[in-house]
Amino acid sequence: MSIKSVRRWQLIVGLVTAAFAMPTASPAAEPAFAIELEAGPVWQSGNTVQIPNDQDGTRFSLEQLVGSGPWPAARLYFNWDINERHGLRLVVAPLSYTESGVFDETVNFNGAIFLPGLPTEATYKFNSWRLGYRYRFHQGKRWTWWVGATANIRDAKIELQQGNTTSRDTDVGFVPLLYLSGTVKIAPRWRMVFDFEGLAGGPGRVEDLALKFAYDISERWSVTGGYRTVEGGADVDEVYNFAWFNAAVISGVCRF
Repeated sequence: MSIKSVRRWQLIVGLVTAAFAMPTASPAAEPAFAIELEAGPVWQSGNTVQIPNDQDGTRFSLEQLVGSGPWPAARLYFNWDINERHGLRLVVAPLSYTESGVFDETVNFNGAIFLPGLPTEATYKFNSWRLGYRYRFHQGKRWTWWVGATANIRDAKIELQQGNTTSRDTDVGFVPLLYLSGTVKIAPRWRMVFDFEGLAGGPGRVEDLALKFAYDISERWSVTGGYRTVEGGADVDEVYNFAWFNAAVISGVCRF
């Protein structure tokens, strides 16, 4: 594990530890904090790349090169409901894989030439680090709705290696996202959960959507299961990359 990864996880552990150290509400109040760990297999339905995005670059499919998966993936949520209306949310969502395949044509990727018929190792990474504000604009007997905005830091990398030839493109940048979430009670202990973060416009888009069923084991503990899809990319002078991932997910939720 790299020094940067160690420091990131140290930061997460520190935030969680600080949350436990904060004074909690009275026993009659709803829990102010929630931690959710989500995991499951993820498949790519498509992943098209061209770097540079001009006549010098070759447009190719990572999905055709290395297959559709699945690969293991996980993400961590930390929610703080400051009061009945306002809340903050931290999301740590890493996603990466390294696989091998064979090109069926010559590929010019980021200034390097990769030949057909030779084993080629491909690495794809798209990690998201998000901090968002949310506002609860409706809470009824069955339905609860939140809306908000998220500051998303993406840490992306595409790398190809064929023998002694290696080329990579990395990108760390800021992307603002809109947030919408809703839950509906369908039985005394069962809920359906809808969760969306995304934004479209200009040269790119991103969509992160989940539909899950939640079972409340107790006032503090819940389990969920369902489907998540992440789709998006960018079409700019330097880079063309659009990818679509689908995952079957389960999670555990602790409220305190």
